[in-house]
Amino acid sequence: MATRVEITQKYARAYARASKRVRGGLLDEVVAVTGWSRDNARRRLSAAAKPGPRSVRKSRAPRPRKFSYDATKTLQRVWAFSGGQCGKYLAAVMEILLAALERHGELVFGRSRYSAEVREELLGMSAATIDRYLAPAKAKDSLRGISTTKPSPLLRNSITVRKAGDEVEDTPGFFEGDTVAHCGPTLKGEFCRTLNLTDMRTGRTFTRSTRNNAHVHILAALTLAVETIPFEVTGLDFDNGGEFINYDVIDWAANRKIFFTRSRPYKKNDQATIESKNNHLVRRYGFYWRYENADALMVLNRLWPVVNDRLNYFTPTKKPIDWKTDKIGRRCRIYDKPRTPFQRLLDAGVLSPVQERELLEYRDKLNPAELARRIQSLQDRLVAIAKRATLDLEATLAKPLPDTARGVTLRKAS
Repeated sequence: MATRVEITQKYARAYARASKRVRGGLLDEVVAVTGWSRDNARRRLSAAAKPGPRSVRKSRAPRPRKFSYDATKTLQRVWAFSGGQCGKYLAAVMEILLAALERHGELVFGRSRYSAEVREELLGMSAATIDRYLAPAKAKDSLRGISTTKPSPLLRNSITVRKAGDEVEDTPGFFEGDTVAHCGPTLKGEFCRTLNLTDMRTGRTFTRSTRNNAHVHILAALTLAVETIPFEVTGLDFDNGGEFINYDVIDWAANRKIFFTRSRPYKKNDQATIESKNNHLVRRYGFYWRYENADALMVLNRLWPVVNDRLNYFTPTKKPIDWKTDKIGRRCRIYDKPRTPFQRLLDAGVLSPVQERELLEYRDKLNPAELARRIQSLQDRLVAIAKRATLDLEATLAKPLPDTARGVTLRKAS
């Protein structure tokens, strides 16, 4: 019917101005296209040609603001200090962030539009409201990276395969891991790599950059991870890259009694957790520039501890806990309430009382605003080191368009 209405409107103006003989031809065309009878087509064309009443479209009144301007401005500050979290996560951790910012003097009653009333407004905001009020402040980065995973033929058949549907361990200590290449627009030459580890139960992250993906540097980063993570590392799951599937890494894991598994080749869903971390941790904070010198490597390794503190103590995550069926019979996941990795670690009960006290004291010493300033400063240094060189390299690699000035030469038929 919508198509028929469009056809009627198209012919209506010409039908109204045409002579009787021309109208007959127009009716024949409309009848042939729409399948209507001539009487029906004539009636509809005549009705469409008549000017209808002018409709005045009233603009919808804007929704009244439920929260004050001061609360909106303070929300933007808290959102920036948190690292740009989405509304669902920011609402879950709002009370922790406000307490930390007040403890370190970043938010003081009576200064910079902050007050007890504003605090109550922030705590009363829903996730959807936070996203709506923050919509003007959000932006995206258009750069993208290159995958550098090359399957290793060594030891693959002797390593246990872990699939996407396998159950996650009930206790912390089993980590998914991957490396991210800071190669810029080309894989040629030597460039830095970042090893990223994520605990499957708590979501705790560890990140470390290396000069390249040689097993010596990968082993050094893994050793530092085992010594730095405040609980026992019981298992590691990697993809099929040669930087992980080699005798040196396997022997290192065996000597430490760390269970070692791998994903299936070309099945990214087997490592969905670490793949998402590669995006919103390494790429978001380390960008897509090419880092290939010692200065860039030093700045990266100063950046990651600060980012890990923000993610581990002030950024909540969700975990799938069950399955359900929706209204039309589709199977979908059920997730728990957002909680920070540190909260999940405390709930797991694997820490001693001394460790819990030390980590609580460490979290209370962290200032989210100072973390944001340090991250911004280190990111500015990374951009200063690598942006211009990466763009120049990208320009040299651009393929020229074919020369069409001389035309196309065709081979003569024999």
